Amino acid sequence: MLKLASMIFTILGTSFAGIGVLIVLIVPSLSSQDRLAIPIAALIGAALALPCSWIVAKRIMGLQTIKVA
Repeated sequence: MLKLASMIFTILGTSFAGIGVLIVLIVPSLSSQDRLAIPIAALIGAALALPCSWIVAKRIMGLQTIKVA
């Protein structure tokens, strides 16, 4: 499951980091401090993607199991 979670993290990590950077650039009060806020937003987005990718990988692996009654 670690392989699947790491593949999902590559997609979610860049997406969440990009969303964080866009939020910094769109909000006027944050864009004045962009040199500090952009790396922090990207790191927070990547950190949020870790548990999300693990949850998504668990759900995908759960769909693959065949339950025989």
